[in-house]
Amino acid sequence: MSRQLIKDEKLRNYINGKWFFPSTEKYADVKNPANLETLVQVPLSGEAEVAAATGAAKIAQKKWALVPAPQRAEVLYRVGLLMKERKEDLSQLLTMENGKVIEEARGEVQEGIDMAFYMAGEGRRLFGQTTPSELKDKFAMSVRAPVGVVGIITPWNFPIAIATWKSFPAIVAGNAVVWKPATETPIMAYELAKIFEEAGLPKGVINVVFGPGSTVGEAMLEQDDIRVISFTGSNDVGRNIAAKCGERLKKVSLEMGGKNAVIVMDDADLSLAVEGILWSAFGTSGQRCTACSRVMVHEDLKEELEERLQVEIAKLTIGNGLDESIKIGPVINESGLKKIKQYINIGKDEGARLLTGGYVMESGEHAAGHYFAPTLFTDVTADMRIAQEEIFGPVVSLIPVTSLEEAIEINNQVEFGLSSSIFTRDVNKVFAAQRDLDTGIVYVNAGTTGAEIHLPFGGTKGTGNGHRDSGVAALDVFTEWKAIYVDFSGKLQRAQIDVE
Repeated sequence: MSRQLIKDEKLRNYINGKWFFPSTEKYADVKNPANLETLVQVPLSGEAEVAAATGAAKIAQKKWALVPAPQRAEVLYRVGLLMKERKEDLSQLLTMENGKVIEEARGEVQEGIDMAFYMAGEGRRLFGQTTPSELKDKFAMSVRAPVGVVGIITPWNFPIAIATWKSFPAIVAGNAVVWKPATETPIMAYELAKIFEEAGLPKGVINVVFGPGSTVGEAMLEQDDIRVISFTGSNDVGRNIAAKCGERLKKVSLEMGGKNAVIVMDDADLSLAVEGILWSAFGTSGQRCTACSRVMVHEDLKEELEERLQVEIAKLTIGNGLDESIKIGPVINESGLKKIKQYINIGKDEGARLLTGGYVMESGEHAAGHYFAPTLFTDVTADMRIAQEEIFGPVVSLIPVTSLEEAIEINNQVEFGLSSSIFTRDVNKVFAAQRDLDTGIVYVNAGTTGAEIHLPFGGTKGTGNGHRDSGVAALDVFTEWKAIYVDFSGKLQRAQIDVE
């Protein structure tokens, strides 16, 4: 039934309001990770397409910036309405190309809808500040100005949500966009480009160029007219982007890895904690930057938590995410499976005790896809690689602790700082944890995932470079502050000098 939703066998780039096949004439198959069925072919574009998209964006942006922001916002309202109208079709397509279960896919599409309406509201805000001048008959204020042409590079694990986090604030702020989606999940980008077109976004304001990071991504970094790069992905790629943008004095926003932890104190509601851990660790097959991969559990609850988690993990249904009864979908591809399996072996070699899972599911209905059994390690120590490095799969490690202070210290010992969580009934522990946990997001009595679009999303340390996606903070990436002084005294007044 869902296969008929795909209208084109070969996708095309969207540049200056028109659809183009790649000049390279090269394509790659996009496969459903649940059954390895080929869905579409995605262009492997090159520098020529990036140059064309950038040139179109530069011309379009000058006109778009002159459109009053409330009118720019009206386009986003229409985008949100179209996404809402097509929510189920978009969700099924997302599940087919990404593998996440349909319930999660619907949630991701809803996040994009919410972001459309939220950022459309910013069209009537985009607030600056007014402030008193130190001189008589002088007015002082600051306003947001668009940067110009923005380059966004988005990952495969949230192919529509993260794209909306970046493109919507950029567009409402008066910028034009060149967008490189992940080659593993191009269908969402293709559909969103069509929605932008139908919503009446002027040609050239958004341009979509498909292709690998080694060609399309690198070409975007080389384009002088792209003044901002907003990237979500791996730390290695993010460091390369930051270095090259630094050479060209481009603004760069990075959202990268996580090694997120749940703290379970001895007074926790254990049933609630188990539910939160399962959702955070195994939702999206653990392929979230906010996934819980560590649990610091008080030693008094360790054995009971081990038992409860094993019971609940055994109940998880694993398979094709289009089946409403399935709770865990496939891993994105073969290389993802290989990396997870390597970390299982690393954990065993380090002395961690494997309680359940730890293997590729290769029999029966799982033989045709990329499935990995939900995995639970225990007796893990903070210095083990499985407790330090991002695995990006359905693997969680239990680390026993004796106090809140020890748990916080272990949480903060990793290179990342995205999300953390604490389960406790003690309000004093809650406030100590939210103060001392060195992460950009802190949850209390909930898992490590589930961001809301009106709050900033991002982290500290190796997770990013200080910028944030989502919320009003996203506008800081895509705007420049401009200070404006209006002197109506009729004479020259010199700040800091002509002050009586």
